[in-house]
Amino acid sequence: MTMIQSKSSLYMNRTHTGKKLPPGAVAPPPEMTEEEMFSTVFNETVLKRLLWFLAPYKLMISASLLAVIVFTLTQLAFPIIIQKTLDRQFTFLGDGLESLKAGLLIFAMVVVFNFISHFCMEFLISRVAQRLLFDLRRSMYEHLQRVSLSFMDKMEVGRLISRLQGDVGSLQEFLETSVHAFGDIVLLIGIIGVLLWLEPTLGAMTLALLPILVLIHYFWLPIARKAFIQARITSSIVTGTMCENIRGVRVVQGMIREPVNLTLYEEKANDHFKSTVHAAKIAQIMLPTVDSLTGIAMAIIVVVGGGLVLEGELTAGVMIAYMLYVQRLFDPIRALTMHYSIFQRAMASGERIFEVLDVSVDIKDAHDTIDLENLSGDIKFKNVTFAYHPQQPVLKNINLEIKNRETVALVGPTGCGKSSIASLIHHFYDSYSGTISIAGHNLRKIKHASLGNQIAMVLQEPYLFSESILTNIRYSTTKATFEEVKDAAKTVGAHSFISHLSQGYDTVLEERGANLSFGQRQLIAFARALVTDAPILILDEATASIDSESELMIQKALDKLLVNRTVIMIAHRLATVRKAHKIVVMNEGRIVEIGSHKELLASGGLFSRLHSLNFSSFDDVPKEIVESIHK
Repeated sequence: MTMIQSKSSLYMNRTHTGKKLPPGAVAPPPEMTEEEMFSTVFNETVLKRLLWFLAPYKLMISASLLAVIVFTLTQLAFPIIIQKTLDRQFTFLGDGLESLKAGLLIFAMVVVFNFISHFCMEFLISRVAQRLLFDLRRSMYEHLQRVSLSFMDKMEVGRLISRLQGDVGSLQEFLETSVHAFGDIVLLIGIIGVLLWLEPTLGAMTLALLPILVLIHYFWLPIARKAFIQARITSSIVTGTMCENIRGVRVVQGMIREPVNLTLYEEKANDHFKSTVHAAKIAQIMLPTVDSLTGIAMAIIVVVGGGLVLEGELTAGVMIAYMLYVQRLFDPIRALTMHYSIFQRAMASGERIFEVLDVSVDIKDAHDTIDLENLSGDIKFKNVTFAYHPQQPVLKNINLEIKNRETVALVGPTGCGKSSIASLIHHFYDSYSGTISIAGHNLRKIKHASLGNQIAMVLQEPYLFSESILTNIRYSTTKATFEEVKDAAKTVGAHSFISHLSQGYDTVLEERGANLSFGQRQLIAFARALVTDAPILILDEATASIDSESELMIQKALDKLLVNRTVIMIAHRLATVRKAHKIVVMNEGRIVEIGSHKELLASGGLFSRLHSLNFSSFDDVPKEIVESIHK
């Protein structure tokens, strides 16, 4: 307790004295504010689309609702059975003690029905909720596999994961609580009806307390919602700050930021502590309120009902039944209040989920697209202009011809458009003007799957999956045999280190292949491209970040890998492109020179002059020098 108070005092002191805190990381803004989340009361479109996902399970939902009704009716029946047993109204087995036995028999039968209906209700709705969870995640995953990279470039992965996990979970929770809410409504209506049926006067006096509870709820709900919102906001900030510091722990430790970050985190954690305590206080107001109203209702029953019993106008059984019903009267109202918050969150989550499912797929196969088994042929760019963002073109009026089985190197400073050309050849983006053709066929007329099967890519940052090395190498062609995988690994020089691993090719890689060195990961990426045996090979800075020994091995492998293939080689290092048939020099989104290594050196242009300055890479050249030479 002392520690909490000291931390709180420390925070309050900083806040009120205006003491300047050191600069620190700020948690990223939430994708949807809590105000927006809790202000979404009803969305007809979301509900209709959710019902579409639930349509295949309508029989199970109907059965679960029927089970809810039976379960609720059994709950309503218990006090009635007790009342009739005490008043000796079950006489089908006889009077006296036999009447009590009859009541116990009926009570036991209702308990059995209560158990069976409760089990069926929970089992069926849980089964439907899990299937809804699976269907929504499968639909989102399937859709995200097909959306264009322009969407992925703009969307943070963390937010997509949040929608796949958290928002889908909110809809699952909504479905489960909706059935319980239906049961609470039936129970509330049933209790009111039974109270008025048993004794109208006493029932009216008891139910007169309901408007008081509704009025209290009316004033309590906005205050509580604001407190809950603040608690969730501070929780998000604390989580975001923690995640950010964990991800950047190398920088934190390297710059000795631990004390500063702890101070900043302490401030946010204390904020969250205070808001959570405040929300808990507000939430606890309703419990004693409901208990107080229940106590008042009980007092009414004891005073008024007791008088009626003494006067002989009311039986003791009815009075006890009344007390049992009143104990349950306010529970459904309290539960419905909590269901309302879940309903609000579900509407907001539904909007976010269907926003993802509604993201248009920019690259679709038209009805007249063709499926080509072999795309061997010339690649031509004619007046191609391309931009990731409107009004900011990265490629400007590109005219380029890459002949079949020709190795072409694209060189130039970072950001000049080299990787964009590679992305367009693979048809990752469609927002370009002009014409791109492969083997005489317009790129937009070739089926996307067909195109993907004919192109292999090796990127600067190799991405390996948390699977075995064998699975990673034959990722794009599962039909490859083990011997073919082994031969490919031998060709690129990866077999040696793979064979020394404890499980060889069956070694399971950690996330992104973290249990391998960068050079080893790149060699596996080369083996994967070789196994694909595609006629078109794109090497996007594939040797830029590897050590000299690995580069020597890969250079030897390239001699075999480049044979009988059309190769687009993107490189910063000038020495890497010597073996290319043709070198395309780019600057600021335009092609400034084309020719062989020998021709470009003799031309005296940009490539030749940079080469003469003994720079090993375009990245080493200051921008001012490039601009002065280009002018």
